Amino acid sequence: MKSALTLLTTTSRLTRRASMAALLGAVVTMCAFAPAPVKAEDKTLKVGIMSGEDEDVWRVVAQEAAKKGLKIEAVVFNDYTQPNEALSQGEVDANAFQHKPYLDNQIQAHGYKIVPVGYTGVWPIGLYSKKHKGVGELPEGAVIGVPNDPSNEGRALNLLAHEGAIKLKDGTGILATVADITENPKKLEIKELDAGIVGRSIDDLDAAVVNTDWALKSGLTPAERIAQEPVADNPYRNFIAVREADKDQPWVKDLVASYQNPTVKAEFDKVYKGTGLAAY
Repeated sequence: MKSALTLLTTTSRLTRRASMAALLGAVVTMCAFAPAPVKAEDKTLKVGIMSGEDEDVWRVVAQEAAKKGLKIEAVVFNDYTQPNEALSQGEVDANAFQHKPYLDNQIQAHGYKIVPVGYTGVWPIGLYSKKHKGVGELPEGAVIGVPNDPSNEGRALNLLAHEGAIKLKDGTGILATVADITENPKKLEIKELDAGIVGRSIDDLDAAVVNTDWALKSGLTPAERIAQEPVADNPYRNFIAVREADKDQPWVKDLVASYQNPTVKAEFDKVYKGTGLAAY
């Protein structure tokens, strides 16, 4: 007959073994049912873009992404204020429609935590006219239309300053306003209009500074462009943007690579007919 001490020791060992077995079983169960890391090929991405020519470009991007096992669903917007709000709220995973000055202004106004992750294209803003062949031909008192949103108005005024039509206050940056004009030798009348309207108002103006995408929509041609901002060191390159919390996700690199390739560039050049340039 075993002593009470021997029985107690044996029982204790059995209890420890049973506990270890139960713990091991629990670990195996947790490993079996724990969610696997989300890979790029497991995710359907919603990307916010603007309506128009970019829809054709993103159809090709989606085809390139499919080769990587990545599904892209383009979500089309008609208002520049909507894609960043949708991204911030998680309604889309990324967007591709804006340049850094615009995003900076949106972040300042709304506190968005959005970051650029890969460049797409640049559309040098141009001065268009159906009445005059060059900036030097603009008459005294000529009416010049410019976009009225902060980033693009500054862009337009800087173009006019670069062409010598006006002079801006020293140190004025990309958010210049008409209040920053210090010299206006021809007494040009600067008419601030909505970005979507300024190009369509060209017949009532001597000239207008028009974003390239709106110039295409307004039927303006490169032949009617009498000046264009420089491309070198251009701060207005557009990009793909994501929420700051997602910038290191594996699908981000695949999304950018799906855009930045020769096949998409060929479609981009075809759609924009040289008015936009690849910016990567």
